Parts: sequence; structure tokens; C-alpha cells
Amino acid sequence: MPRHSDTKIAPTTPCGMDLGQGGVHGGWTISLDGQRKAALEMGRTRLLVAAAVFMLAFVAVGLRLADLALLSEQEEPKRAETPSAAAALETQRAEILDRNGQVLATTLPTNSLYANPRRVIDAQAAAVALARVLPEFSVAGLKAKLSQDTSFTWIKRGLTPRETARINGLGVPGLDFVREERRFYPHGHLTGHLVGYTNIDNVGQIGLEASFDDVLRGSNEPLRSSLDLRLQHILIDELAKAKEEWRGIGAAGIVLDVRSGEILAMASLPLINPNAPRTIPDAAFLNRATQGVYELGSIFKVFSTAMALDLGVVGLTDGFDVTHPIRAGGFRINDFKPKRGVLSIPEILMYSSNIGTVHMTLTAGTEAQQRFLRRLGLLDPANLELREVGRPLLPQVWREINTMTISYGHGIAVTPLQAARAMAAMVNGGELVPPTLLKRTNGERILAEQVISPETSQKMNWLLRLVVEEGTTGKADAEGYRVGGKTGTADKLDPRGGYAADKRIASVLSAFPMDNPRYVVMAMVDEPKPTDYSFGYATGGWVAAPVVGAVVERMAPLLGIQPQAEPDQVPVSSEAWNPQLIPVNLRGRHVAAR
Repeated sequence: MPRHSDTKIAPTTPCGMDLGQGGVHGGWTISLDGQRKAALEMGRTRLLVAAAVFMLAFVAVGLRLADLALLSEQEEPKRAETPSAAAALETQRAEILDRNGQVLATTLPTNSLYANPRRVIDAQAAAVALARVLPEFSVAGLKAKLSQDTSFTWIKRGLTPRETARINGLGVPGLDFVREERRFYPHGHLTGHLVGYTNIDNVGQIGLEASFDDVLRGSNEPLRSSLDLRLQHILIDELAKAKEEWRGIGAAGIVLDVRSGEILAMASLPLINPNAPRTIPDAAFLNRATQGVYELGSIFKVFSTAMALDLGVVGLTDGFDVTHPIRAGGFRINDFKPKRGVLSIPEILMYSSNIGTVHMTLTAGTEAQQRFLRRLGLLDPANLELREVGRPLLPQVWREINTMTISYGHGIAVTPLQAARAMAAMVNGGELVPPTLLKRTNGERILAEQVISPETSQKMNWLLRLVVEEGTTGKADAEGYRVGGKTGTADKLDPRGGYAADKRIASVLSAFPMDNPRYVVMAMVDEPKPTDYSFGYATGGWVAAPVVGAVVERMAPLLGIQPQAEPDQVPVSSEAWNPQLIPVNLRGRHVAAR
């Protein structure tokens, strides 16, 4: 048994009070109370520390969420939100305007639909529902997209507001929207080839959108084009009528300011819709005004006549015998409507004589012809703010027979733009002005090259008006506006060799008003078909000339040009010539042909 003699136990009352040696037992009780207080304090301290730790953790998580939601760039798109008024005005691509401030291209907010296939519960049901809203997609194709093992796949970009609302109403898990921007062209087909369009990522593909892609991207300053939307509408309207009437496969036209080089209107038919580029047929992408190259026929007689007059190898009172066809290198050069005897220089142009034009050109020579046409910009691609610019087709070896045929527009193929620019130099005092699709600023210096003398230009103005009054271009006239110009008709090349007998280009190159020319108007119809009322003809005089007359009558009042009575003669400052000295019913002085 253990010994307990050293252990003393103090008796207590039932209430726990000490019954003896109160000093010793009272200290023991105080010691127990202190331990309890210490334990409570320690517990309280631990709770405060734990609370502080939890609070710091919540603050850290909150800050991280705010950083992810507001500050960090996300790999996955954010859900579409309704932007504020200020945000709605901010775009990442500048507008394109016409010269009067009309919007030709702008950027609008749009929603694009994407899916997280891993969150799609029933791919088949979701595909069926989506196909009802987006009928261009098949159920099978949508199901395949919604069944992929990925967290992101595009369904459709650039939704309409109606599509967005209907898809929202489906309530399909795993579908969501992202806010994007879409290029929109308010005037659609009217400006398709000129303004161009962008792809789904707002990158320019053709036209001004492509040429100025870097300038437009991220800019708030609009690009102001030279185009006048009113004239664009008129030109397209009249070309479309001619194309339909003459059953052509295409058409083109240009309105050019002869002083500034600004292109006020430019059209290529068939038109394209920049708002739906995927629907554009491949054949319609060709810009016939700047990219297509054509043999333009008798239009080139204008340039041949100007060259001979400017070089001084002939004068207005000179002439050539056009009785007999020209034979050279196995070729026979005839006139469409043969004349007999000597024709004066004005009559050669007025009656569109191939024979007379060849004789006149040969007096200048092959080298002179090449130099002159190059100075006019007809042997090199046009320098324009478009990628869609064609390269002229020239003879590989420029022989005398080429000189002959090129003098009346065969054996050389150029763009309508090149021809229009050269025509402007014929009538504006002889200056070759660079063409542009951008609006010139007031006081802007224009670098122009003098290619013919002002005196030669005055002569050409009189001759071109004479061709409309008395010659082959009469249907281009517009009463009171004194139109001058020259038509052209050229057979198209046959892929099998030679020229096609039933395919042609009918064109006209004109200017007005001829007492002080300001505008060049060109029209061309590709492969027009003869009609009964044209007596089986489909020439430039029948097909294209009326287009110019109608365009001038409609555009002149818009530009503030008042119709005027026909003057007796064109006022000229040069003493070297006088139109009254050259009656058109008299033959000119005969020049011996080479």
C-alpha cells in the first residue's frame, strides 16, 4: 500500500469552501482562476488572428477578380454589352466620304456569336434551334461545331440585331456574344468598285478600303474622296440603261475634272455590292474603268490629230486623198464609210477617216508617235490610288504597220481612265494632270506636264465640237452645253486569233462646255448587240454617244452650269488659225501621202 503521510487533504464544505489553513488553500483557488483567464485571452487572440487572415484572403481574391474583369486582356471574348453613347461613337476605322460629305463607308457596332461546346448540354437540340434563326447554316454543320472538344468556336460573325435578339431568346447554354465592329456602305452598289470593301476582320480588300487600309485603321479623321455621289448615280443610271438596251455584257464610264484631275464619278458594270462581298460573281470584280484594257478604236484619232498639229507636220487647211485603201504588210486599211478625193484635217476627224488618219500620222513618223503617246500616259499604267489598275497592251515590236493601226485605235489596248486623262490634256490648254480619287484641297499645287501647246488645245476644242455638230458623234450633244467629242468602235480580239466579227467595244470620249472645257465624260459598252432601229449597227455613235448626252443634260444643272446659246465660233487668241477660214464642205490642200 502506498504511503500517504505526506499528503494533506483539506476538508471542504459541500459548496467548495475551504475548512482549514485558509491561506494555503485560498492561493490554490486564485491560481485556477488565472489559468482560465489566460485560456480565454488566448482563444480570443486566435479568433482575431483567424478573422484577420480570412479578411486579407477575401481582399486579395476581390482585387484579383477586379484585375481580371477590368484591367487584364482576355483570351476569350467578353459578352456583348450595350455601349454608352460615347463608346458607340468610337470606332477603329475612319469613314470614307464623298466630296460633299456624304458617307460612303462607315463602321457600326455588331454582335458575333460563339459557343463553348463543353457547356452545350444537347448539341443536336441546340443545332436545330440555331438553324431556325440562321437558315444559311445546316443542322449537321452546327451540330459538328457544337460537339467539338474545345472551349471556343465561332458560329457566325456580324449578326443583325434581329438575329441577336432571337438567339438570346433561345436560352441555349454555351452560346454567347462578343461585341465587334462591321463596315457598312450606305449606298451599296453605287460605289462598290471605287470604295471597295473590307473582310470580316475589317481589313481592306479592294478599292479605297485596300489602298488606304493603314490610313483608315485606327483613325478618326475621315477620308474625303473626289467622288460626287449625285454624278455617280447619274452615270450609273445612264450606263445601265444603255447596257440593257444594247444587251451588253458590261459597261464603264468616267466623269473627270480636266483642271484638277479629280474623278467625280466612275462606274463599272456589272456593279458589286460591298455589303455582301461573298455574293459577288468573279466576273464582276473587274473594274472596267481602271483595270480593263480595250482597243478603243477611232477615239485615238483625236490623239493622232493633236500630235500632227502640235508637231507642225500638218495644218488645219491641209488634207489627204482618201480615195484608195492603204495596203501594207498584207493588210488592207479601209474607211467604214468611204469618201472620195481629198479631205481636210477637220474633215478627216469629222468623218472618222482611217485612211486620212494613217496618212497624217505617217507624216510624223513612228518614233514621234511613240514619244507622244508616252507623254500622254498611254503606254504605261495609270498612277491612281487604287490597286486595280490595268497595264496597256502594246506591240512587242513597233513596226510601221503598227504605227498605222494604232493611229486609229487598233493594235493598242488601254484603260478608259488612261483615255479620259489624255482627253483632258487635249482640251484644258494642253496640260496632263494626274488623276486622283481624293478631293483636292484649296490652293493645292498640282504637278501637271505640258504635252501640247495651248494653241493646239484650242484647235482641238474647235475640232471636237465640229465632230459633234457635223460628224459621227452627234448623239452626244446636249442642247446649250456645247459638247465636243469623238466616238470609237473596235472589234474585240478573238481568243482563237484575229478579231471577232460579232464582239465589239462601243465608246465615246467627250468634253464640255467646249468654249471653256471643264469636264471629260467617257462612256463605254462592252459587246453591244445591233438592233432593228439602229439598222443593224452597234457602233459608238449609236450606243455610247447618247449616254454622254443624257449624263451632261442631268449633271450640268447640278454643277451650276447654265445652258447657253451656240456662239458663231469658238473665240481663240492665236492668229495662226481661224475656224471661219475652213468651211467643212471644201477640200483642204492636198498633202502627198507617204
